Amino acid sequence: MSRPPTFAPPPCARSGRLRTSRGEFAVLDARATGEHGAPSGTALLLPGFTGSKEDFIAMLAPLTEAGFRAVCVDGRGQYETTGPDEPDAYSQRELALDVLAQVEAVAVDGPVHLLGHSLGGQIARAAVLEVAATRAVSPFRTLTLMSSGPAQISAAQQQRVALLSQALAQLSMAEVWAAMQAFETPEEAAVDGEDLRRRWLRHHPQQLITTGRQLSIEPDRVDELAAVPGLPVHVISGESDDTWPVPLFDRMAERLGARRTVVPGAGHSPNTDRPRETAEAVARFWAAH
Repeated sequence: MSRPPTFAPPPCARSGRLRTSRGEFAVLDARATGEHGAPSGTALLLPGFTGSKEDFIAMLAPLTEAGFRAVCVDGRGQYETTGPDEPDAYSQRELALDVLAQVEAVAVDGPVHLLGHSLGGQIARAAVLEVAATRAVSPFRTLTLMSSGPAQISAAQQQRVALLSQALAQLSMAEVWAAMQAFETPEEAAVDGEDLRRRWLRHHPQQLITTGRQLSIEPDRVDELAAVPGLPVHVISGESDDTWPVPLFDRMAERLGARRTVVPGAGHSPNTDRPRETAEAVARFWAAH
């Protein structure tokens, strides 16, 4: 679980609702102030499993300082975006179609830089491949896969997700949260978790069950992505990762011909572990395209 340092947006960002052809989504919309001039581009940022738009909150100021507009979104069933009870509503394709609608809504200055963390990266990949399959003009300027592996999560993480899904099918969200706290490390337990708890309680359990299963069965689609013409890709991760082995990111970047960045001192969530260094690396990639 990514642990943002705060849930309060910085002065450069506003909380709001993004209206799209597939409904409304909760967003943080960060824009450069007047002193930075017109934005150099727009980016859409997708959070990971159990996460939310706030997972990017510490990256927003440096991204806007670099001249970019950054829109972070809660997907359907995540935190402040509501979702239905039907499992099919959270299939990867449905979530990818949501992303395409979100991109259409924010793309006022041309193609969008798309970034996905963990689960968000696999949904972002699915959105790119959805467009490629139709041979439509791509709405994406670049794709950044942050700590998002080529296929299913590690065996250990699959076991954890399976246990979580079993618990969610039998217990309330509050009961599951209480049970999870018993497994926290002393360092994690020392963090004020009221914001994290509130976020957890507002997730839709079916969203977690369905996307957790997808993470556990995701096929390797790297070759499909590599075949998409003209799309610059950035693979970024921390120097350690408990969800996918870091060498998998290295090999995936090679297969994609992608830029590869390893953020020192960061784990599975460089966006919260080392947000400024991560934002600077991402902004350099965007500025190059």
